[in-house]
Order: sequence, then C-alpha cells, then structure tokens
Amino acid sequence: MPTPPASPWTLTARWVFPVDAPPLERGTVIMAGERIVAVEPHGTRQADVDCGNTAILPGFVNAHTHLDLSGLRGQTPPSPDFTDWLRQVIAHRRSRTPEQIQQDIQVGLAESLRFGTTLLGDISGDGSSWEILTRAPLRAIVFRELLGLPADRASGAWERLDRWLASRADTPTCRRGISPHAPYSVRSSLFFAAASARVPVAVHLAETAAEHELLLQRRGPFVPFLQELGVWAPEGLAEDTDHVLRLLQNPWALTLLVHGNLLSVTAAIPPNASIVYCPRTHAAFGHPSHPFREFLARGVRLAIGTDSLASNPDLDVLGELRFLHQRYPDVPGATLLRMATLAGAEALGWADETGSLTPGKSADLVVLPLLNQEQVDPHLLFLESARTERRVLWRGQWLGSV
Repeated sequence: MPTPPASPWTLTARWVFPVDAPPLERGTVIMAGERIVAVEPHGTRQADVDCGNTAILPGFVNAHTHLDLSGLRGQTPPSPDFTDWLRQVIAHRRSRTPEQIQQDIQVGLAESLRFGTTLLGDISGDGSSWEILTRAPLRAIVFRELLGLPADRASGAWERLDRWLASRADTPTCRRGISPHAPYSVRSSLFFAAASARVPVAVHLAETAAEHELLLQRRGPFVPFLQELGVWAPEGLAEDTDHVLRLLQNPWALTLLVHGNLLSVTAAIPPNASIVYCPRTHAAFGHPSHPFREFLARGVRLAIGTDSLASNPDLDVLGELRFLHQRYPDVPGATLLRMATLAGAEALGWADETGSLTPGKSADLVVLPLLNQEQVDPHLLFLESARTERRVLWRGQWLGSV
C-alpha cells in the first residue's frame, strides 16, 4: 500500500460516530499518517473532504468467521438437523484441494474488505489463512482449529498445533490463536491446554440442543454422527457447558465463546471472555431467542460475527446489525454499533489499535450513505437503510468501495 499522507488531513460528514463518545453532527476526523489525530465537533476547522449525507464509523469488526468455507455459499442451507449440516460441511472440506481452499479464503477476504471489515477473527481448519491474512489490508487473528475427541487424536492434534504456533510469529497486523472447536469434537483436556497457551482462544459453545443432550446424557444425534466418523469417545467429553467454562478459566487468556445460543443467563463467564453472537446464522438454524440482551444487562461483552458463507448469505457485519435492529428495535443503536466495533476489538485484543475513532488509534473507518430524513437517534439513519455501498479507510489509506 502507498504511504498515507504525513501532514494532517480531515474528513467531515453529516454524522461522525466515534463509538467511545457520543455521535457528532457535522463532526470532523483529523488524521496524519496511519493515525487519528483528533475527532472534533463541527466548526473547529475546515475539512479537506466533505462526505456529504453519510456517516463516518470505525471499521467493522467481524469477531467470528471461517474464510476457508467461502466456497459453500448457498450450498448448505441451515436446518434444524445440525449434524446433517455438519456432514455436508465435512464432505466439502474433504473434497477441496489446498489450491481451492486458498481461493476460497481470498473470496471471503475480498468480500470482508468490501463490506468494511478492518479486523476479523478467522477460524482456520489447518491455519492456511495465515499467509494470506498477514499480507491483507486489515487486522486479524487466525484461530487454528483443534479437533480430537479420542485420546490419540487429541494428542496428535495438539502436537500439530504446537508446531504451527512455533513456526509463526505474530506480526503488527496478524496474531496467532487457537480454536478448540466445540465440546462435541474436542477432548475436555484440550480446553484447559488451549487456555494455558498464552494466545487468544475461540470455542463454539452452547450452540445447539443436541450438544447439550450429548454432554449431559451421552446420547442424541451427535452419537451416531461421531460413530460414523470413527471418533466416538464418551470418556473424553466434558460434563456439561459449565465444565467447559471452568476449563477455560484463565485471568490472562482472551477467550471468545462463539454462538452461546443456549448459554444460561447465569453462566459463570470467565474473566476476559466475550460472547460472539452471529445473528443471521442463529436465526437460519431456528434456534430459540438468543440471550444477548440478558448478557448485556449483566455487563458481559457481546461482539458480532457473521459465521461463514456455509450458513450466511454474505460476510456483511452491517447486515447483522440491520437484522438485529429489525428483530430487536428496543436495543439502542449505540449498543448495536459498539458490538460491531469496539466490543469486537476488545474481544480480539486489538482495542488499543482500532474499534473506535479515538486519537492515537489507527485511521480505520467506514463511510456509509444515510437516509435523507431526520431521526432522534442518528444511528437509525444507517440501521434502517438498505443501501450497501461504502468506502473503507485502513491505516489512513482508502481501500475502495462497493
């Protein structure tokens, strides 16, 4: 990328949404090089660029996706039979060549960038998105997936993961992470090992009623599913969801609890843990209403993810917010925007660099068209719009538009 201008330059728009401060009507964002210098109210200085009837927001944070499943768009529609859906995903993964997987990752990355994502958490089956994301114009954590319920498979999986971690070093824009996949696919001891590895951890947890039945009663649709795969090992399963949460307890480990569709609202969420809610995927599978509002009321951090194109029509974080606003109009627009920006950056450990329009942070922002009307809450001017075009700035450089 070209070097961003070192001398200060300014943007203004109808509304500026810093996220960590109230919205500013006709506010101004001042940048120099890769950094935000100041965010000021209207009238303090003349802006170099007036974006007109638009909003200036921080770049979006997609806290959970699987870029390597981008080749499944429209091919595996979610249904209440979750294990049948998993069979289709596994069959797809086994059919792809390494070259096709790389192409799929590139497709998902390009779509993420077009929709204004400047930070994402990617679950990577074999860690192969690392090479692409270290060169990409966004920030990322690559959570290398960990699978293994029988003791021998769990041991081998951890050895491969350990080699992967040792062969890579975090970069200024990409960090390593671990994803012990889910309680139905990972030996319980691996959750504790992952939480002790001093890298961020992402776990699919409390996703379905079938998972709950498996852990509590050792029965249900997951039993024949795991038997078919030759990995049925009931002695390796966690006792229940609370047991998994206890295994993940670590005061210095960043932990993402992905989905949490059936988490008890009184669950003991570990320190430094966040729940990542994927609204449209959740709805597509027909799950009961998500308890995100109850967790917000408790002060638990909630971030937004799109999940993959195997369960979602696109990778548009704003699309998730608009869907949530339609379903839950009582949730303040400021809360929804925070879930898709600063809360996601906090969940992924990047809040010192991005997630809000704050002096000293990276100049990562999205410019969105607004409805040509008045609203008491200016957030509604983009939440209630259907327009998808946007411009994206990352580290002080424009990336393009859709």
